[in-house]
Amino acid sequence: MVHADGSVAQTFDYLKQNGLQGFIDIWPRPTATAWKIIACYAAFEAVLQLILPGKRVEGPISPAGNRPVYKANGMLAYAVTLITYLSLWWFGIFNPAIVYDHLGEIYSALIFGSFVFCIFLYIKGHLAPSSTDSGSSGNAIIDFYWGMELYPRIGKDFDIKVFTNCRFGMMSWAVLAVTYCIKQYEMNGRVSDSMLVNTTLMLVYVTKFFWWEAGYWNTMDIAHDRAGFYICWGCLVWVPSIYTSPGMYMVNHPINLGTQLALFILASGILCVYINYDCDRQRQEFRRTNGKCLVWGKAPSKIVASYQTSNGETKTSLLLTSGWWGLARHFHYVPEILSAFFWTVPALFNHCLPYFYVVFLTILLFDRAKRDDDRCRSKYGKYWKLYCQKVPYRVIPGIY
Repeated sequence: MVHADGSVAQTFDYLKQNGLQGFIDIWPRPTATAWKIIACYAAFEAVLQLILPGKRVEGPISPAGNRPVYKANGMLAYAVTLITYLSLWWFGIFNPAIVYDHLGEIYSALIFGSFVFCIFLYIKGHLAPSSTDSGSSGNAIIDFYWGMELYPRIGKDFDIKVFTNCRFGMMSWAVLAVTYCIKQYEMNGRVSDSMLVNTTLMLVYVTKFFWWEAGYWNTMDIAHDRAGFYICWGCLVWVPSIYTSPGMYMVNHPINLGTQLALFILASGILCVYINYDCDRQRQEFRRTNGKCLVWGKAPSKIVASYQTSNGETKTSLLLTSGWWGLARHFHYVPEILSAFFWTVPALFNHCLPYFYVVFLTILLFDRAKRDDDRCRSKYGKYWKLYCQKVPYRVIPGIY
């Protein structure tokens, strides 16, 4: 992305000629500077997570019958983080371009450091689980990869998954988007309209995420996927590196789109982010009011489904079958994928690498839709079959 001009072919030719030793030679080594940047950032976000005020929010009831409690201060932490980061740059205290200059070393340090962190989670799950939503599958590799605990915490208040997924992973997305923009400005004395569109759409998306963070705590990532290598390493390493990669590419490719095209892409991207948000808002409002709300100006269509927790207790859930959720069972993934396309397309089509995230996200979300369907089918049984009859498409209305 940086040293090979975003060319997969150029990188492949180099590795073909130089083999494994060539790969070892170009692998960036973690440095003291990289570790310091990571440590300061992680400590800052951990402190904000603990000390900033926030509304008390209850998560969904877990399979073991537990209901996790969170402090919803993500939006405040997001604002404090960006204001602090930009202020450090504006007043000449810290230059964000340093982060870009040491990016390879930072990612390398994250790869190994996060692996060690996942080992810690594995040991903690065995020796000191935070709740009854934990346990071993009997296979050490699966336990490490998938995780031992659903809701691991340090002490009573510090939720590890909120930190890895939200305050480190998603927050770094915004921080790096700003970093790439500043680096291009320092290199060229201006920021291209393509970079402005990319950065703006990424920040709109991340802002939406933190505005809706309490709703995220009801999703598969938090409520169903355990804290193991799969999700924690992914949020600590994969999100900062891959999710931000279109902006990384544009640092060295200041493409001029022109006002009309730039505004069209920007407006299209914002519309997709809004639809993605409104899908989640619609379902969240439906659940909050126990179905006593309006969906697109009408009383919602719903299915009352009963299920049993792992301890044998019978509970009920409402399944929304109208509004966005009447179009497809996971329609909200469509505007999310399109949002990623619109903040990538300013890179144009000289190289395929900037589109890696869009391709990855599409595979991830289609797989997640299938996993969620399988989980709900197992959980709700005949009620899920009835739901699928009313909402027959999984992701794309009329197609899939």
